Amino acid sequence: MAVVVVTDSSASLPAEMIRELGIRVVPLHVLVGDSEIREGIDELAIDYSAETVTTSAPSPGELRDAYAEALTRSGGHGVVAVHLSRQLSATWEAGRLAVQDMDAAESVLLVDSLGAGLATGFPVLAAARCAAAGGTLDEVYEAAVRAAGSSHTFFVVNRTEQLRQGGRLSTAAGFFGSELVSKPVLQLVQGRLELRDKVRTRSKAFAKLVAAAEEAAGAGIAAIGVQHLGAAEAAESVTTQLRERIPRAGEILTAEFGPALAVHLGVGAVGVLVLPGGCG
Repeated sequence: MAVVVVTDSSASLPAEMIRELGIRVVPLHVLVGDSEIREGIDELAIDYSAETVTTSAPSPGELRDAYAEALTRSGGHGVVAVHLSRQLSATWEAGRLAVQDMDAAESVLLVDSLGAGLATGFPVLAAARCAAAGGTLDEVYEAAVRAAGSSHTFFVVNRTEQLRQGGRLSTAAGFFGSELVSKPVLQLVQGRLELRDKVRTRSKAFAKLVAAAEEAAGAGIAAIGVQHLGAAEAAESVTTQLRERIPRAGEILTAEFGPALAVHLGVGAVGVLVLPGGCG
């Protein structure tokens, strides 16, 4: 028995890692018209450009059930729940409410990953590896917090309307100009999406993306994550450049954005996560 790590489906970790490390994943919800899908469980074609497509967090009840199941599986060693940024989703707050209703609340520790996608997945991975190595509840919690606080995440997107309308992107008056001629490069700062730069073309945006990741990695070992939606060729090119320009890169994970993030980022989005020091 060991500490069990719980996360949400935004974490985007490979299925084999989830199985190997015994990570419990709670699905986010995507609402498509009158239909609702649980990310990673239900199948439904999604038009990511449709204004009727929205997302929602798991309910406190769903999270409470997941935490209770994980706590039982841990044999009393405890649970560390790592969720996407509370600035971007109500999931962390739902988790807080869930823990309040539990008898063994002190055995379930919540972590705000300050990110989304693999920026949540890497702190999850750091925590789960610490747990697998026999770490205590406090040690597993600290591994997740340390990774969350050290990571750097950058995105290139084709659109920002939904991010701004949903309050997930800080507004900077006059920064964009016309989005027809400006390609924004975004970054996560303390869990919130902010504008980092804008350029005229996607090729220049990807160059900015790679340069930002290289700077964030520094001279030491770093774990790298690359995600995309409908931009496999661009993501592959970015990954190749990162391998060349960050020679001390440790593991490099690649994944598509799941539906819950894709709804907000849009087709063509590419993201890069850098975690100096790696995932443990």
